[in-house]
Amino acid sequence: MSETVAAIRAEFTKLRGIRSTFVALLLFVPVSVLIAALGGWSAKGAIESDSPALRSDFTAEQAGLDGILYGQLALIVFGVLIVSSEYASGMMRVSLLAVPRRGRLYTAKMTVTALAAAAVAVPVIVVSYLVTQIALGSHGASIDASGVPRALAGAVVYLMLMSLFAAGVAAMARSAVLPLAVLLPMVLAGTQILSVIGATKEVARYFPDQAGMRMLTVDSPHDAYGGFAVLLVWTVVALAAGYLRHRRWDG
Repeated sequence: MSETVAAIRAEFTKLRGIRSTFVALLLFVPVSVLIAALGGWSAKGAIESDSPALRSDFTAEQAGLDGILYGQLALIVFGVLIVSSEYASGMMRVSLLAVPRRGRLYTAKMTVTALAAAAVAVPVIVVSYLVTQIALGSHGASIDASGVPRALAGAVVYLMLMSLFAAGVAAMARSAVLPLAVLLPMVLAGTQILSVIGATKEVARYFPDQAGMRMLTVDSPHDAYGGFAVLLVWTVVALAAGYLRHRRWDG
């Protein structure tokens, strides 16, 4: 157990020392908060001008969670880089010399990925929600409104799982290029486009990001639990496949 704790501490040290990975993690903060402020301000203007551009299903409670859906891109990059940077630089050989048991090293790295994602997600999700409500002014909602605390907790779990999913995919690829080329377009637009096309709408519900985003819904707890189950399966499969590739890496 002490060796595993030591490996986790070493991974935290590496995280702080690798600038690109650490910057990607920190970028989640300004992106999420800025989008939250802009979204709240834009929605307030649309409400007060009775703009047809405002979504018919708009609610202040749900709007408070929109910002992190864009901020998650930074955490996906973080999840990819925390794994791929060591393969690209050759530091994985040094890590394996320090922690010869590959399962322990992999577990430590994924533990740090989850903890780091949670450490930024918890405060940023709360702040982003409050910023949106402040920007909405009199149209805003309280943080303890019905369904909001559960959705906020779901957002934290969603971001942790998406970070781990990205890390697992990066471990499979052993590089950053392919995972980022697939995951970023998928989350930014790909699955959203598929979700509005009749022929692919039902299939798109089972993509990791589309399923996981149901965890952020304020008024549909049953959908949230189903989305969690689907995303959890994707994450476990990605982590398992990544571990198998990690075991067989020969440098």
